[in-house]
Amino acid sequence: MSEITVLKLGGSVVTKKSETGVIDTARIRELAAQIAPVAKSVPLVIVHGAGSCGHPEAKQYRIQEGVTKSNAEGIAVTHFAVRRLNEEFVSLLRAEGVDAVCMHPFCTSLAKDGRLVYSGEEQIKALLALGVVPVLHGDVVMDTVRGACIVSGDQIVPAMAKALGATRVGVATDVPGVLAEGRVVPAITRENVGAIDLGCSANTDVTGGMRGKVEELLLLADAGIPSHLFHISRVMDFLQDHDHGGTIVQ
Repeated sequence: MSEITVLKLGGSVVTKKSETGVIDTARIRELAAQIAPVAKSVPLVIVHGAGSCGHPEAKQYRIQEGVTKSNAEGIAVTHFAVRRLNEEFVSLLRAEGVDAVCMHPFCTSLAKDGRLVYSGEEQIKALLALGVVPVLHGDVVMDTVRGACIVSGDQIVPAMAKALGATRVGVATDVPGVLAEGRVVPAITRENVGAIDLGCSANTDVTGGMRGKVEELLLLADAGIPSHLFHISRVMDFLQDHDHGGTIVQ
C-alpha cells in the first residue's frame, strides 16, 4: 500500500460553531471537490471534528464527567448529533466521486479513562486496501473506567496515524496555523511549546480547542511522525505536498 495520509478537518470548518447543529454544507462541498482528485490515487483517512453538532450535547449531558444511568441518555443524543454530520459529509464526498464510507468511533472504538485503547484500525486497514476512504469523527465511545467518554477527532488522528504507520498528517482549521502575537508559529516542538500561549476555544468545546490539538500532535511527534496545521483554504497545498504557510509540529 502507498504511503497513507491522515487529514483532519476541524469542527469549526465543517459546522457553523456559533449555531447549534448547523452543518456548513457549502464549505464541505468545496472541500470534497479539492479532496476528490487526491483520494483517487492516495490512501487517505479523513477525520472531522464535531463542531456545533455534538459539543453542545456532550456538555449538556456532562459526558466528560463520566456516564452512569443518570445521564446515559446523552450517549445516544450526542452520537446521533455527530452521526448526522458524518453522514452528510460522506454524502457530499461521494457526490464528487470519492468512494467514502462512514466510520463511527462509537461502533468501532473503546476507551479507558478518556483515552483510546482501540480505534478500529483493523477495519480501516481493510478499507484502505480496497481503495475506500474511511471518514471518522469525534464521537462518544464506551469507556471501561468512565462508562463512556468523548473522544475528539484530535485524539483519533494520532492514534490512527500511529496504528496505520501514516507518513503525512494534516490538520485544517479556520486559522492559518498556531498563532503567537498574531503571527504563525512555523514549528512547535517539546522544547518551545511552553513559551507559546495556545489559548482556548471561544465556542463550546469539550475537547480542548487549539491547546488540545497541539498536545495530541506532540504525542504523535514523540512517535516520530510530524504533523501540519494550516488554514482550510490550503488543503490542496497540503495534499499536494506544497508549502501551506502553517505550523509543523515535530
